Amino acid sequence: MKICLLSYRGEPYCGGQGVYIHYLSKELCNLGHEVQLLSGPPHPKVVEAVKVHKLESLDLYGLNGHLPSNPFRILTPLNFYEFVAVCLGTFPEPFTFSIRAYRKLRQLLSRERFDVIHDNQCLGYGLLLMKRFGIPVIATIHHPPSIDRNIDVAQAKGWWRKFKMVRWYSFLTMQRLVSRRIDRVIAVSHSSAGETRRGFKIPEDKLRVVYNGIDSELFKRDESVPKEPNSLIVVRAAGQIKGLSYLLKALQLLKNDTEVKLTVVGNASPDGQYPLGLVKEYGLEDRVRFTGKIGAKELVKRYSAAEIAVVPSLYEGFGFPAAEAMSCKVPLVVTKAGALPEVAGEDGEAGMLVPPADSDALAAAIKRLVSDELLRRKMGEAGRKRVESNFTWEKAAKRTLEVYQELL
Repeated sequence: MKICLLSYRGEPYCGGQGVYIHYLSKELCNLGHEVQLLSGPPHPKVVEAVKVHKLESLDLYGLNGHLPSNPFRILTPLNFYEFVAVCLGTFPEPFTFSIRAYRKLRQLLSRERFDVIHDNQCLGYGLLLMKRFGIPVIATIHHPPSIDRNIDVAQAKGWWRKFKMVRWYSFLTMQRLVSRRIDRVIAVSHSSAGETRRGFKIPEDKLRVVYNGIDSELFKRDESVPKEPNSLIVVRAAGQIKGLSYLLKALQLLKNDTEVKLTVVGNASPDGQYPLGLVKEYGLEDRVRFTGKIGAKELVKRYSAAEIAVVPSLYEGFGFPAAEAMSCKVPLVVTKAGALPEVAGEDGEAGMLVPPADSDALAAAIKRLVSDELLRRKMGEAGRKRVESNFTWEKAAKRTLEVYQELL
């Protein structure tokens, strides 16, 4: 098959969408299919077999409020719209990327043919234009952004901040309309499928569940890295939906009981606000460290050094950090939010499940695991086995191909 993938942002290890596009494209090629990828910045890192078409983008969110290096680029209609929309506090990238992808695809189809077009949660109006090509159009929705919006609005302080949050998520109207009109929607868990069906009003017969995979050859315990006593790790914890504030509160509750230390994989806010403000408020400066941006191999070392991985999210459509930690034999403390019970297992063998937004429960689970080395080892082994049995990228690619073939 000739497959055209679309990804408006796709750098691996900065988010689940980047991981998804990297490994899905790789496995589709391994299974003998031809894959071409239309992408916006930051561009994905893919295997050589994948042909990448890098589309124009102003990438205004990476410019820190400054004009692009060539400001005359703004004078084209689509670029001018993108610039004005960002100035007004909205998020136009899904729309503008989809129009650029439609134009590029129309150009490509003048000399070649694709069997399927597969979008990675852009859901812009350009996908409806692509339906004119007579090619099946499919999209993966990792989870509906309406969940992020509801959490951000609920936690925003003041009516003006709430209004800005609602305005930023105005692209949701477009995504709801587009998702209902394309041929199939792939969800990465049963929880995500349910939320997508309810939030976007997608007919159930259009939804298919395909679990993500984990690169178990990359994410495996590095025996050369010693464990750090009483160490916790949390990965990709940016944004209120990731629940980092509740974990920091749990660490404050544990200050007098145990010397736990937390590694946060990612950057702290440069303005000293969330989450650095909470670290200072709770007196945790000597117990919390931020790694900044790191690569996959360094991430594996961080997992290997940690005694416990914590995923305190308020919602997860899948939960790559939980599955990656399990693959590295790190026991989990995870919330019962979204798909995390599907990934970690509701039996509690690979990790301890606690209610979301509950710092007391997080503290109690961490305290128990820190004090029980045998339980940690047992959970780590169970987690690795669960990943090998349920979450491989080969399985994910084969199941995705089945969805393609339904429409062909």
